[in-house]
Parts: sequence; C-alpha cells; structure tokens
Amino acid sequence: MSETSITAETCCQDDSDPHSLTPAAALSRILTTITPLADTEKATLGEALNRVLAEDIHSRIDVPNCTNSAMDGYAVQGADIPGGGTRELRIVGTVFAGKPFPGKIESGACARIMTGGVMPAGADTVITQESVERNGDIIRIDDRTRPGDNVREAGEDVRAGDRILTQGARLTPADIGLLASLGLAEIPVTRRPKVAFLSTGDELRSVGETLDAGQVYDSNRYTIRGMLERLGVETIDFGVIRDTREEIERALREAAAEADVVITSGGVSVGEADYVKETLVKLGAINFWKIAIKPGRPLAFGTIDHSYFFGLPGNPVSVMVTFYQFVQPALLRLMGAKSEEPLTANAISLSSLNKAPGRVEYQRGILGKDEQGRHVVRKTGAQGSGILSSMSQANCFIVLPMECAGIKAGMEVEVQPFHGLI
Repeated sequence: MSETSITAETCCQDDSDPHSLTPAAALSRILTTITPLADTEKATLGEALNRVLAEDIHSRIDVPNCTNSAMDGYAVQGADIPGGGTRELRIVGTVFAGKPFPGKIESGACARIMTGGVMPAGADTVITQESVERNGDIIRIDDRTRPGDNVREAGEDVRAGDRILTQGARLTPADIGLLASLGLAEIPVTRRPKVAFLSTGDELRSVGETLDAGQVYDSNRYTIRGMLERLGVETIDFGVIRDTREEIERALREAAAEADVVITSGGVSVGEADYVKETLVKLGAINFWKIAIKPGRPLAFGTIDHSYFFGLPGNPVSVMVTFYQFVQPALLRLMGAKSEEPLTANAISLSSLNKAPGRVEYQRGILGKDEQGRHVVRKTGAQGSGILSSMSQANCFIVLPMECAGIKAGMEVEVQPFHGLI
C-alpha cells in the first residue's frame, strides 16, 4: 500500500478535481486490499442471522423425508378417479400429520388425510375436502382431480447430499428456516469483525449535555453504530476525541490494537486542525483520501498496523453515503460474504436536480409509483451534506453519474433503494 503526501488541495466544494479517484476505482482499491477473515466459529441457529457461512452446507436428509399430503382431503388411488360422472369411495381411516396410517388403501377405498400427513401405502393422490361430497363413511368424487394431485414427494424440496447453501452466504431468515428443516443445530460461520469507531471535533457534545454557542450534538457515532449493528459486526465505541494530535494519536493506537477496522468521522478534510490524516501517515499508511463523489469527497482509506482504517467526513449525510458505498462493501468482504452489486432501478424524476459534471452525486429521494404504475422519484428537498433529515425522509439514493450536468423533471434517473443497502 503506497503512502501519499498530504497537501492542501482542491476544496471539497469544487465539482471537479483531477486528484480524486472515481468511486469505482476507490471501491476496487478497497476490495483488493482487504483480505477476508480466516477465523471461524460455530453459531447456533438462534444466533446465525446475518452471519456469513464459513463452508458449504450439504443436506443429510430428504426434505420432506416422506411423501405427504399438500392439502386437507382424502388419499385415494388415482386409478379410482372417474373419467366422467361420479364415483363413491369408502373411508377406511384417518391420517394425521406425524401419525402414519398403518394399513393400505385398496381400490374403492380412501383415507381422510391432513396436510403433512404421510401418504398411506396404495394411495398416490389427494382429493381436497372441498371437492367431495361426504355422507357418513362414504365420499362421492368426480373428475376434477387428476392422478398425483396435491401430493408432496419425498425430497421434493431438498434431497440428501444436495448442497443447499454455499460458503460466503450471508444468512437470511429464509436460510435459517431452511437450515432448521435439515435438523442442524449449529453451523460454521466466519468470526464477526471487530469495528472501533469514534468522532473527532472540539465542537461535538454527547447527547444529554448542554450546548454552548457553536457546539453540536454528535449524531455520527449513533448513525455509524446503527449501520454497523445492521451488518452484525462487533462494535467498540471510542466516543468523541478532541482535536489534538496527542488525543487523536492515542485513540487511533488504542482502537487499532483492539479492532479489525477503525472508523473515524471528521478530521479528514483540508482544515488546519484536521489531524486524522496526519496521524494516519505517522502510524500507518494512506491508500487514498479523496473520491470524486458528492457528498463525501474527503474519504481516507488506509491501514494502522493490522487494522483497516476508514476516515469518513464529518458531515452527517456524507458519513452515510460513504459508509454505504464503500465501508459496507469492505466489511462484507472482510466477513467473507459473497460480492454483490447494489440493487438499482430506473425511475422518472419528478424533480429538477442540479448538478455539474465531475463527480458522482448521491442525492436523497423518495421512490414510489404514479397513477400509471410507473416508478417515480422526487428529491427530499435541500441536499446539503449536513441535512441529516434528508436521509431520514428518503428511501433511496438518486445516483447521478460523473458526466451528468443536471436533470430536468420528467427525465429518467437511476435510483438505489435503501432496502438494498441492508
């Protein structure tokens, strides 16, 4: 990893800066640099949500493990279904789920069967209870049911020996249910990354404290914590660090000693008292510290000892944009998760969107549908990087490419829904 010199360069408000990496190049550098964790552990199913599988999972059993009924009804021989008109069958027993019928269904007979009940010997079809007329122990059937209907074959979902989940899968609720259906109590997963985070700035105060003139509450740590907890990593909150070389160096040394990843917010701009980059050069190495995006150009990425480092901007919206576009993919790679492109879609913009060429912009939008069923999006209002309410109101990013010179209402734009960002 190369170390770069730190000089006062183009202002973060400028739209074009030849020294800034494109977002794609920055993300490629990050993902190329990061090596997935090799440490693995066992997790119970109750603890496995959002964990990353450390190896492939194969089934030891068929699911379902026997041929059974998909509906409440009557188990019959398919050959007894009439080609036309009706036919009467005699009920010889009842099959409940988990309680197989001991006998055999002969021609002219049937068994009342519940959903999930094991198909009795001799029967190959279930006629739903709504499709018969019953009189005591006799049912009358017609030709509406075809032989083989309403039956779930053994192994229809999963067969013994099948690979059902692959290494790198990030486990969803459906995956957890699938694993439970195989009777697995524990599964191998990658160790949770430890992520330390802190905010820098003499103007910051913690919630509950009284603000003096010029001071603000530190929202970034709470935002970062929430985004990290959604990913399922272990978090270490180092609090607010004052803007002195000594305090910042101490905090970064301690954070790097405890964590796989260190995240700061603030202190990576070009201000006179921004010491994070300066300290990073002393303690580790910088890969890059500027990206051609808005908001969020001043993003530092590097290493401190054996820890990866992300220096996020100080503005609240910039923190969320850079986290979702760069830090989250990096953490997923560290966890060993499969690489996936962010979910995007096209929508008609109901708003005019100002932009100059030279940077990729992530404006905040509200995605919905119009009366014609088309996907439409409108911006949330003012798009300043300090307006955190624009993120709270939004449900998507409106992604405006580097060369875009603005959007007029009615034009098509690319959107990145928040639900695709976890």
